[in-house]
Amino acid sequence: MNMNRNKRINQYMSYPNRNINIINKKYKKVKKKGKIKKLNILLAVLLIGGVTSLIISGVHLFKWNKDNKAISDLTDKIQDKTKVEEVPTTEDDTTTQVIPQEEIPADNPYWDYIKMSLINVDFTELKKENSDTVGWIQVNGTNINYPFVQTKDNDYYLTHAFNKSYNDAGWVFMDYRNNATEFDKNTIIYGHSRLDQTMFGSLKNLLRSNWYNNKNNYIIKLSTNNQNTLWQVFSVYHIPTTTDYLRTTFLNDNDFKTFTDMLLNRSVYNFNTTVNANDKILTLSTCYANSEKMVMHAKLIKYSDRT
Repeated sequence: MNMNRNKRINQYMSYPNRNINIINKKYKKVKKKGKIKKLNILLAVLLIGGVTSLIISGVHLFKWNKDNKAISDLTDKIQDKTKVEEVPTTEDDTTTQVIPQEEIPADNPYWDYIKMSLINVDFTELKKENSDTVGWIQVNGTNINYPFVQTKDNDYYLTHAFNKSYNDAGWVFMDYRNNATEFDKNTIIYGHSRLDQTMFGSLKNLLRSNWYNNKNNYIIKLSTNNQNTLWQVFSVYHIPTTTDYLRTTFLNDNDFKTFTDMLLNRSVYNFNTTVNANDKILTLSTCYANSEKMVMHAKLIKYSDRT
């Protein structure tokens, strides 16, 4: 009798322990399921994020290729229908040499540069397609060989091609503050730095020794409605984004000289070229990196009025 009673008591006393064990097991299972659920959610988020990134990258790549194709086709069309001719210097033409204020040594390549031919461009067809056309630019040793445009701001042609279609490659354009008929003290031309080296993408090549070692590369040729011009490079550099080189007006000759001295001092190369108060300069500006600019400066050394 007592033995049965003790057995029942022991069984009763063991119930709480068994209940606790059951609860612990269930808790562990729930906890494990919770961890698995959180892991699954994390994996799902990562997967969705990865797929989304791939889709976005794919869309950007598709658009980039589409823009490049449109620019390439447009450039081919422009160059096919535009007559760009070399105009050699002759004794009876109207070519004018910008007289330097300083004495230039006889062995300086300047004397070879001023003998170089100008370019003359027929703008008839270009103006029919885009009345904003103001000139054509060639930069030796680069892929730059385009008509350039000008409008009322410096924003429109960042996202529009020559035919005014929307395109992130943009087009080459002159600063809206400049006088396209008569060059200012600092005439500025912009273009995007495209990875395929269209627009101003090939300006980065100026930092390579094979560009610098060829002195024939130190020349820029422009043809506008009024003049054909030749410009001698005097400074090339890349710099954290700033606007201090984008001035178009100056207080006086000393102000301009201080400005050009700054540009000369920034150059990664010594072009053995001076700039004086009576000079006019040309500035080419593009992106080098997200927060840097690639810049090229040249001075006017020869021009011919168009009739």
